[in-house]
Amino acid sequence: MAERVNSAVDRPPRYRVAIAGCHRMLSRDVAGHNWAAAFAAVPRAEIVAVFDKGTDTRAAFAACWGPLPAFDDYGTMLTAIHPDVLCLATRQTQHADQIEQAVAAGVRGILCEKPLATSMGEVDRIVDTCRRSGVAFAFGLDRRWSPFYRNLVGELRAGIVGEVRTIVAFGLLNLVNHGCHWFDRVLDLAGDPEVAWVTGSVESLAGVPASSNRHLDPPGSCQIQLTNGVEAFVSRAGSGMAFDVVGSRGRLVIVNDGAETHLWTTGADGKTQLSRTLPAARPAPAGPAAVADLLRALDESGPTRCGLDCARRACEIGFAVHQSDREGGRRITPAEIDRDLRIASLPWGNE
Repeated sequence: MAERVNSAVDRPPRYRVAIAGCHRMLSRDVAGHNWAAAFAAVPRAEIVAVFDKGTDTRAAFAACWGPLPAFDDYGTMLTAIHPDVLCLATRQTQHADQIEQAVAAGVRGILCEKPLATSMGEVDRIVDTCRRSGVAFAFGLDRRWSPFYRNLVGELRAGIVGEVRTIVAFGLLNLVNHGCHWFDRVLDLAGDPEVAWVTGSVESLAGVPASSNRHLDPPGSCQIQLTNGVEAFVSRAGSGMAFDVVGSRGRLVIVNDGAETHLWTTGADGKTQLSRTLPAARPAPAGPAAVADLLRALDESGPTRCGLDCARRACEIGFAVHQSDREGGRRITPAEIDRDLRIASLPWGNE
């Protein structure tokens, strides 16, 4: 009998996706934080249910995406739907509990919006739960999937500036909610080492109204020593995300999140200074690439481009800065971070 072509067994599996927290997913535009649009852009992903505490939000989601089962209780959704994949976009105050619930309910893959948690103790719970169960995990630091940064990091690994020695980052908005993006970029540009220690300070909020969200998640500045010898400095000074990468044979300057990127290197004679401008970043959202990567990780039982270790490292720097500030600028190793030190960060929804 002739062999069947394109049989069901040859096709990659489809994955049933439940979304928890959808208030930034009420249009079909593929944009930052719109994970519904990102999942909809990947044919193997099928959105099968949504949870949100807001009646109007659930109605608006259905108006956009169709009459899917919509729940006002997270646990009920998991029990009724048994999704393969969970997109978790609730406030980070709930993430540890909700991830534990999802894993217990049989979820096999999780895409989690940033920030991850309100303490390193919660981060530990998330990491331990996902590792023990073998759940594929992707953390929503979308620049990990950006073609611009992936190409740039590849060139750095290939020695475009020689051995990377120092990285300076500018424009840090706060230490947890947005700070994880800055810290993750530093780690990625440096070669993804572990953190040796952090020393830093939190901006004084004297005179800032008590009602301001800045009290929940203030900005700060820090020095980070990495285990591969790279030292990094992250400053709240400047406007927009920017980086200065200094190596043994050159210097790379990234302006305004890649709107401009300039490279200076030393010529073959060791003296002549060469310079060129690299292609600018394209502002295309990386959400669909993140979703496709998560599904690939599920297929292969492998890691994603921004998995548990990326998430942990990006989180621990912000908490270490807070602890260093409270202890007079002392150098804080990751193991010394108070696991109960809680930073609620900014409101997100569904709490």
